[in-house]
Amino acid sequence: MNEPSQPQEVQELPASLKWLRSLVFALTVIMIGGLITVVAVFVTRFPTPGQISLPETITLPDGAVATAFTLGDSWYAVVTLDNDILVFDAASGALLQRIEIAAPN
Repeated sequence: MNEPSQPQEVQELPASLKWLRSLVFALTVIMIGGLITVVAVFVTRFPTPGQISLPETITLPDGAVATAFTLGDSWYAVVTLDNDILVFDAASGALLQRIEIAAPN
């Protein structure tokens, strides 16, 4: 007849597998910490929409149609459909510079 099965002895893992298991655990903790750090940097470094002070109005030369806008420390620039970059003073709104972009050949 069949004898009742004896409980098997639990074998201890070899030292190399213990080392590997601890390395995998440490890597998992480091990766989770790194992901949390990256998310925290994104949240704290990107400005909220209320922090950026945009000009109330921008007066463009006649016939100019804006396609892009960029903001500097004391100036802002508008790119137009005519391939011009118009640089304005942020405080007064005065046109500081007009840069023509050459079309590629």
